Amino acid sequence: MPRDEIEVPKELREFMLEGAEETFLGQKNGADKQYRYGNLHIREYHDKFVVHNDVIDPRKDPIGHLVYDAPEVLIGLACAIFGGSQIVKKTFDRRSKKLSVTSSLISSLISGYLGYITTKKIKNYLE
Repeated sequence: MPRDEIEVPKELREFMLEGAEETFLGQKNGADKQYRYGNLHIREYHDKFVVHNDVIDPRKDPIGHLVYDAPEVLIGLACAIFGGSQIVKKTFDRRSKKLSVTSSLISSLISGYLGYITTKKIKNYLE
């Protein structure tokens, strides 16, 4: 488990903080539902809750949250944009003015995914 997450088995204690809001913000990591309560990110699985504290609440500062808590998403996006733009430059046929949309989209997806996965592995290794 990355970053000091706490697992609470449901058989030990079924809990949910009053005022916690169900959210789509954050990686579900296979959870059934996820909630936010301030900086707490709570994932609910069928048999347990997994809780960790984010540095920045994404509902208040989405960019700050990406920078401090999820840099792999920013790097993945940057790789997708850069990878796609490089393929666009190389596949642009100046004579026919055709652009290979398919190849640029595929290269963007691959570049973004590789950037995301690599950064996530480095982040988990450093934690």
